[in-house]
Amino acid sequence: MIKDENIYIAGPACFYERGNELWDSWKKEAIYYGFGVSLPNDAKLDFDPDDKKSLSAAIFKNCYDSIKASTGIIANFETYRGAEPDGGTIYEVGMAYGRGLKCYGYTRDKRPIGVKYQSGRYVGDTLLDLDGRQLPDLKLPFSACLVGACKIVEGSFSDALKVYMLDIEEESKRKAMHLKAEIAIPDQTIPRSGRPIVYLATLERYSDQAAEKYAAMKEVLDRYGFDAIAPSDLAPGVEDLATDDVYARAYNLFDRYQQHVRNCDIILADLSDYHGYEPNSDVAFECGMANSLGKKMFAYMDDVRPMIERIPNSGEPGGFRDINGMNVENFEAPLNLMFGASMELFGGAFEDVVRQMAASLKK
Repeated sequence: MIKDENIYIAGPACFYERGNELWDSWKKEAIYYGFGVSLPNDAKLDFDPDDKKSLSAAIFKNCYDSIKASTGIIANFETYRGAEPDGGTIYEVGMAYGRGLKCYGYTRDKRPIGVKYQSGRYVGDTLLDLDGRQLPDLKLPFSACLVGACKIVEGSFSDALKVYMLDIEEESKRKAMHLKAEIAIPDQTIPRSGRPIVYLATLERYSDQAAEKYAAMKEVLDRYGFDAIAPSDLAPGVEDLATDDVYARAYNLFDRYQQHVRNCDIILADLSDYHGYEPNSDVAFECGMANSLGKKMFAYMDDVRPMIERIPNSGEPGGFRDINGMNVENFEAPLNLMFGASMELFGGAFEDVVRQMAASLKK
């Protein structure tokens, strides 16, 4: 029997028809093996029934508290409304990693992104998405942050649970052999100038013109009194690894990104739709990690209308179900409540966003 382990079960099952029953079956399975289990719907919600944002904040608090009480997370990485996993789930994985939890994901399809994304087109030797961006990590099943932070199992929740149990057994043997590796949590590795440091958690990282685009964004931030770091910048303390091993390279990129999150004071994230109706997984992960580390958080999107207006659905008579039968959240926010309840979200051009962020920080 497993002892002293508490799992947080993450995924969009709450949006499925009969999803709570599915969650309950996973919970019972984990408990059978001796795990404690935390779910976002465990605690009674404390909210104003006339205020949808109050409900959103209450659910977020439950998720936060449940992750805080856990030792590991098992997350559903199935694609959701497009080619990306559910953004709220990836946010929770970022929170879990930031708190030092064991991180596991599962999927029925662990084929490379380059195979799974059906809308790519070649320009010369470069594969581009529908928006003209270079597709990253073509030989990996998911983004660098997910591959770097998680052990990803091809299969079901039950399969991931078995791998988790096997890892605990191996850890017990290492302890008995006095070979336990102590994992050091990285500190901030850049000098402080006295100005707030903003991390640009954005999609420009995938552009072949990333350096030029980030230079222009940094100039805007500089005018408003901020220093800035970008995903394409090297992170002091993290070696830039030259390798043709795609998994080693993915971990190296992830190591850089997570160090940038630790080094910043503020995260400014582009949560615009990415290959569907969900945000990019690297960005979603970084937001969740930033929350766990207590960073100030801001975001922007191309379309800031509420989800029930952005995502085609059956409307109130049909329970706001999308084309796949998934519930579309109705919290007066443009995307999953994990983002809407934890960070200010703006629309407009980049300088307008920075102006709004600067004004908010002065309040």
